[in-house]
Amino acid sequence: MLNGKSILITGGTGSFGKKCTEIILKKYQPKKLIIFSRDELKQYEMEQVFSERDYPCIRYFIGDVRDLERLHRAFQGVDYVIHAAAMKQVTAAEYNPFEAIKTNILGAQNIINAAIDCKVKKIIALSTDKAANPINLYGATKLCSDKLFIAGNAYRGTQCTKFAVVRYGNVLGSRGSVIPFFQKKKKCGCLPITDERMTRFWITLDQGVDFVLFCLENMCGGELFVPKIPSMNIMDLAKAVAPECKTNIVGIRPGEKLHEIMIPADESHKTIEFEDFYIIQPNFESLPFKNKWKNGKLVGDGFEYNSANNPVFLSINEMQEIVERI
Repeated sequence: MLNGKSILITGGTGSFGKKCTEIILKKYQPKKLIIFSRDELKQYEMEQVFSERDYPCIRYFIGDVRDLERLHRAFQGVDYVIHAAAMKQVTAAEYNPFEAIKTNILGAQNIINAAIDCKVKKIIALSTDKAANPINLYGATKLCSDKLFIAGNAYRGTQCTKFAVVRYGNVLGSRGSVIPFFQKKKKCGCLPITDERMTRFWITLDQGVDFVLFCLENMCGGELFVPKIPSMNIMDLAKAVAPECKTNIVGIRPGEKLHEIMIPADESHKTIEFEDFYIIQPNFESLPFKNKWKNGKLVGDGFEYNSANNPVFLSINEMQEIVERI
């Protein structure tokens, strides 16, 4: 699907963007792969790995999703956009709310408008489990972003641009994740734990990228894709990373939940299930959607997909194997 196409990744210098770039360059022959981000240092560092000399299709484009004019310029001739740019640190968003809104909500609006104006064929936006029944500002901004992208399929008018969303949990080993934090604290002999009951969904970077590319290829517009992924308990993770360390319970931080949700019970009536993923259906009627996903099975009324009732949990040994590969 990506061969001979122009692809742009917003937030392309982040953990997801770099892994996505690596996989696209390894598996496909795109006409152009544009890394769009606002940090020139990160672009310089990424260019040392993926240079234009070694990969003639790659381009580095400085810009911010807050800047509609810059997006219009960047989207010229682009076929597909993977929207990974976000202000995602929960605590930072709590203390800088207007900045989170500008990037995560107004930035989403800019992406939608620029994509429609420039006749981009497909946009897939990355979401988060924190967008389901949000209790922090980050989750609330991403829920708003999700709604905007899904509604973009009706907002586009006569244009052919299609919008979809992928929602998944914490990414193992990504910047700001708990594993690098635990590995750093391991040297002190004690790991700070927010709450020993805490559970989270987990997905590796490779799995996340593969799922996003699968969704990009198969989307017809209006889908909110949710992969079936395992959960883990925070105490098991601590034992996997540093079995010799003591733990210290420090309490939940502002904006944190004990357990994360990816599909709220209130959306069970419009959630369909497949072997490896779920789709939350859009509120608007779409014949292409119905034809594409007609084999999906409605989940039971009141179904909720959360990290505590997930039927699949990672064992300590499984987590140790994953941590060793990161």
